[in-house]
Amino acid sequence: MTAMAPARTEPDLSFLLDHAGHVLRTRMAAALAEIGLTTRMHCVLVHALQGERTQIQLAELGDMDKTTMVVTVDALEKAGLAERRPSSTDRRARIIVVTEKGAEAARRSQEIVDGVHRDALAALPADEAEVLVRAMNRLVTGHLAVPAEAPQVVRRARRSTK
Repeated sequence: MTAMAPARTEPDLSFLLDHAGHVLRTRMAAALAEIGLTTRMHCVLVHALQGERTQIQLAELGDMDKTTMVVTVDALEKAGLAERRPSSTDRRARIIVVTEKGAEAARRSQEIVDGVHRDALAALPADEAEVLVRAMNRLVTGHLAVPAEAPQVVRRARRSTK
């Protein structure tokens, strides 16, 4: 005898958020690739322009491990968009300084990112888009602000609601 799968009693919010996030990230990556940037490069440039930040601080802001951060900054340096310099407050630390060329790339990439977000929200009626953004902000600053401790982190998004 085959057991019946339990009936779903709530919408599969995990799938909805994972799927929407995945598609949004792929669209963002494709759009930024048109100007030769990755989403990580964009993230580093924008956050580095906000003030003197070390590689470690920028890695934390971008949710990157050390290796990924090094590869990202190497690519930014090779492209002439940023450079590593000694920190003015900690001689052991290196800060990331954005070049003029990098500041222009950050401006262009932010326009692209804003456009991808605008296009996604434009798929909804204006009142629904406003409610969605307000609700998402409430979730990420409230109930879903801090990840729970888990024995193993799930890294792969599910592909189906079935």
